[in-house]
Amino acid sequence: MNIRDLLKDAKSVCLTGHIRPDGDSVGAVLGLYTYLQLHFPDVEADVYLEPPAGKMKFIVNFDKINSDYPDHEPYDLMICLDASNLERIGQAAKYFQDAKHTINIDHHFSNTYYADENYVEGDSSSACEVLYGFLDTDKLNRDIAIALYTGIIYDTGVFKYRLTSPQTMMVAGKLMQYDVPTDEVIDESFYARTYDENRIFGYAVMKSVLACDGRVIYSTLTQKELEDFHVTTRDLEGIVPQLRLTRGVEVAIFAYETTAGDIKVSFRSNDPFDVNEVAALFGGGGHVRAAGANMPGSLDDCIQTLLIEIEKRL
Repeated sequence: MNIRDLLKDAKSVCLTGHIRPDGDSVGAVLGLYTYLQLHFPDVEADVYLEPPAGKMKFIVNFDKINSDYPDHEPYDLMICLDASNLERIGQAAKYFQDAKHTINIDHHFSNTYYADENYVEGDSSSACEVLYGFLDTDKLNRDIAIALYTGIIYDTGVFKYRLTSPQTMMVAGKLMQYDVPTDEVIDESFYARTYDENRIFGYAVMKSVLACDGRVIYSTLTQKELEDFHVTTRDLEGIVPQLRLTRGVEVAIFAYETTAGDIKVSFRSNDPFDVNEVAALFGGGGHVRAAGANMPGSLDDCIQTLLIEIEKRL
């Protein structure tokens, strides 16, 4: 299957990823957008995403992202990338409902197969790795390669997570042939933080608490704390992975208040704990070792509820 087969006769295409877009979501959406601009100039393509972190501005066509979600006549085709269910595309759902045809390209095994065509590879490292299989690999350019490499870097934790496979390394190697500045991409997309991001990162780690006889670690942040540190929810990457690295810990939880008044929870785990199973109890999902969910209520109530469910499974 090739992207040309997916497009068929579509003249207008809507591209989107998941809410609170990360490097894989942004890389996949912009990588495909740039590919369409290069090889299908007659196709009108639009990109809709919530505002991504500014550190991803190095990806070409970042400025083409529309975060206002204006009204638009029905698209011939809508392609959702790195979104495991319809709720995960947020406000872009209105385009999905009206689109004449819909496609879902993803790597989350918790995917609900919500589109007309669903291409879900739960063993792939990232949506960017899945997308790579739909593109003519001899028709990429440096800009597309950087976008896809960014997504792979992000979702593999720089090639260290379990779903990093020989196929992942082969794809990354082929992308590098397009002169991808790997050191810059890795630093910018994964390690670099602003001063305020460093401060909230350290504060969240300092606030962390051990539970369940030291087998669980959690940290929480209120909206006021985010305001006091002059950060938004887009500035909180890397906190829960760092908590997971605490020696003796099996499960890490990071929860924070959102402007919508609910609680966003991120989970990470070490073998053999399945955090996707816990996230699914609260309408979330993801992977065995990395998942997320949104919960109503207070931070304290959410943490206590989660600890009860996690302790049952330890």
